[in-house]
Amino acid sequence: MIVEERRQRVLDIVNERGFVSLVDLAKTLSASESTIRRDLEYWHQHGLIKRTHGGAMFRGDVQGMPALEERTSREIDEKRQIAKAAAARIQDGDSILIDGGTTTLELAKLLVDRPLQIVTNSLPIANLFAASRKTDLVVLGGYVYPRTGVALGPLTIRMLEEINVHQTIMSVGGISEHGLFNSNLLLVETERAMMRAADEVVVLADHTKIGQKALAFLCELPEIDTLIVDQGIAGDQRDLIARAEVKLIVAGEPEEFHS
Repeated sequence: MIVEERRQRVLDIVNERGFVSLVDLAKTLSASESTIRRDLEYWHQHGLIKRTHGGAMFRGDVQGMPALEERTSREIDEKRQIAKAAAARIQDGDSILIDGGTTTLELAKLLVDRPLQIVTNSLPIANLFAASRKTDLVVLGGYVYPRTGVALGPLTIRMLEEINVHQTIMSVGGISEHGLFNSNLLLVETERAMMRAADEVVVLADHTKIGQKALAFLCELPEIDTLIVDQGIAGDQRDLIARAEVKLIVAGEPEEFHS
């Protein structure tokens, strides 16, 4: 097992069980106790777990990556508005890389049976296009995060090095003056590779994400090209995006109001 994948499995197991012993982790992952001890120390230093005598416990005050079904119902109307605005910018024949997420899933539903080339690391999104005769589908492989059905890590990144698309469309966990954030360290490494593969990087985020941070830093704001949000965005949030010189599209607003 690749180091990054093993470390993520360690974190997942500690998260799921609340507490796990070093011996049990080593047996579950078929690794030596010294290797697992280093993995536990790695996550301890990142503040995600607390080392204990003989094992580790999950830090209950730290947000992990929420399961897809836990996030689907949040701000659903806003997400559908954002998805509609994103779909309107996509031309038939385009190649589009779609990251996993609830808002990107809503976008994918609008693209089914359109003549497009779709690349994705999301099993739920790939499933929408699997039977389509009009859409060319490329599924990125790698370690699949069990709570979201999204492929992450070095194998996924290696595939992305061979791909170029018109747009990478992705979601984030938070946007602040310091940049964009997401909830998983392996995820942001994978998303950076997605950004490098695209002519245009488009982020879909409802207004509740602006002004928030998450565990892992993804990039600075000017590194993305376009941000699509809902009409709940406040004036100071618009100013934040304008200062970064990122194209802002507010779903439902006339084109002349887009900056």
